[in-house]
Amino acid sequence: MLSLALAGKPNAGKSTFYTAATMADVDVANYPFTTIDANRGVSHARTQCPCLDLDERCGNDRCHDGKRYVPVKLLDVAGLVPGAHEGRGLGNQFLDELTDADAILHVVDASGATDEEGEPVEIGEHDPVEDLDFIEEEMDLWLASIIERNWETVERRSRSPDFDIDEALSEFLTGVGATELDVARTLRELEYPEDPLAWTDEHRESLASDIRARTKPIIVIANKADVAPPENIQALKERNEATIPVTADGELALRRAVEADIVEYDPGDPDFEITGDISDDQEAGLERIRDVMDDHGGTGVQKALDTAVYEVLDQLTAYPVQDETHWTDGQGNVLPDAHLLPDGSTPRDLAYAVHSDIGEGYLHAVDAREKRRISDDTELDEGDVIKIVSTAK
Repeated sequence: MLSLALAGKPNAGKSTFYTAATMADVDVANYPFTTIDANRGVSHARTQCPCLDLDERCGNDRCHDGKRYVPVKLLDVAGLVPGAHEGRGLGNQFLDELTDADAILHVVDASGATDEEGEPVEIGEHDPVEDLDFIEEEMDLWLASIIERNWETVERRSRSPDFDIDEALSEFLTGVGATELDVARTLRELEYPEDPLAWTDEHRESLASDIRARTKPIIVIANKADVAPPENIQALKERNEATIPVTADGELALRRAVEADIVEYDPGDPDFEITGDISDDQEAGLERIRDVMDDHGGTGVQKALDTAVYEVLDQLTAYPVQDETHWTDGQGNVLPDAHLLPDGSTPRDLAYAVHSDIGEGYLHAVDAREKRRISDDTELDEGDVIKIVSTAK
């Protein structure tokens, strides 16, 4: 399952975002390091369900009238402060937790009401753009320290006549989420000495920065958009185009209102409907949330997840079925499963995503929309419904 990690300094709103996105019970408080041990939960990316092309909706628990929610892992860890790569605060614990993340959701206090340490200040007193720089620097230096610790082994291996620097680096960089292809592409773009003994700290830091950017892309969550000066959000967007204005507090309030049968709302909707009896104060609070949603097209929480999954990580959603006529599994469930796959994936990749045995026994695939067999190297599209024919059951 795809894994997203929440990064950010203390008091930026990470735990609120996590709670809103997962509806899990975690500590949410206005003091540094509210989160000590990592919170691991399941959230969802939202897409259109293929059942919209059927006469009736599929009835799947993760489909809300054609809005399909596809599971992703969400990780919330301790707040990051300057000097984290040297162990300051809970830095080492935080950075090590990022190892398996496919992308980083950097939660920023866009209101500028917390300083670099996460301590409260007046709204607008701190420049949130500075927070973007230090997070990237801390992650780069953390990765550079891992490279430094392993460099003696690289130097020792370089004395061998069959030494391959791609292979030597891949052996330990795969441990922080890099693939052999990531390493190869990075080395093609970097200028570096052929002899590892001639590498400097600058070479290793350039390697770390490029590997981090490839393996840990960052989506900026411009949180507290309900009170943030517009110029702060604009500045964050200019610094990182993958910046999403968010009110995590607003999303959490709506999720809890849904649980209380006060409103009708699905995560990612641009608006909501009040359906229950509420007090004047509750109505005023909900209308304030609606005003923010009008400005930004929603609370931003679901949009941030969707941006990470479908735009930054270039994923698509495919739906394996056993019956290509009715789009069901062996028990008659319509569109029972949805799998996220990298853009460019083939039917065989989908087979392996379903189960390794299905992949190993793969024979061919059928496009359930067209009711025709497709080639093994066909690139899947978003929303494809595919029957996998395999020797495995």
